[in-house]
Amino acid sequence: MKKILISGCSTGFGYDSARYLAEKGHHVFASMRNVNGKNANAASELKDFANANGYTIEVVEMDVTSDKSVRSAVSQISVVDVLINNAGVGYGGPIEAFSSAAVLAQLDLNIVGTLRVAKAVLPGMRARKSGLIIQVSSTAGRAAFPGFGIYHASKWGLEGISEAMRYELAPLGIDVVIVEPGPFSTNFFGNIINPEDEELAAAYQHVGEFMDGFGQQVQSMYDDEHAPTDPMIVVKVFEQLIDMPTGSRPLRTIAGLDFGFQALNDAVEPIRKAGLESMGLTDWDGPMA
Repeated sequence: MKKILISGCSTGFGYDSARYLAEKGHHVFASMRNVNGKNANAASELKDFANANGYTIEVVEMDVTSDKSVRSAVSQISVVDVLINNAGVGYGGPIEAFSSAAVLAQLDLNIVGTLRVAKAVLPGMRARKSGLIIQVSSTAGRAAFPGFGIYHASKWGLEGISEAMRYELAPLGIDVVIVEPGPFSTNFFGNIINPEDEELAAAYQHVGEFMDGFGQQVQSMYDDEHAPTDPMIVVKVFEQLIDMPTGSRPLRTIAGLDFGFQALNDAVEPIRKAGLESMGLTDWDGPMA
């Protein structure tokens, strides 16, 4: 049994993984914003599910964009064996149409937010010389498309900080891994935040047309019962990584539709490992068994 803190549990991967990992016997701390407001229903559903079945889910108020909120949330938890940094959202539209404030908000949530939570749990993990941090990135962290540049920036940045953390924390007994989901039926597109400057965005008609077409293509995948778009695919990847022995976890795992990016990961991996070897850092690629 592991004590698992999950961010962003009001919907999507966070909500599903809280339920599933609790079913598997883990002690889950399901965190989200606005537990007594906008997300009160989700919080109640998780509590009721746990109480009805004898599972352990503690719902915790946590806004990953607030240092104070994160510190307060983690102070209520004595031990975190596994952190699943899942909270995030996507900004979609032509890059020029976004204000600098909007760009900073996207980066604050998807990159700095994960760091806030990691910093809160790392003292305990370092003291115990063990722990696992699962960073939820995206296939959008491995390539770029028109209309999603701000989101790509956040996920590419998350990939970089996560890989560096893996090397820094491995000698301390802590593992950091990255999960890269493709499109899943989690209402990602329905929650996309659009540019404030609609007039400027309209100058990029070709980008809007691409985004509309891409959205329709993805929706058709959701409607195809044979397409790998069930969010439980990602949840079970979390479980597999948690259950893997220390020293055996891969840095990156793609889940679901990969748009051919698995080939990119496969091609880059030997180069990454060769770079570590050239710097004498091979033993820092995840904690030793």
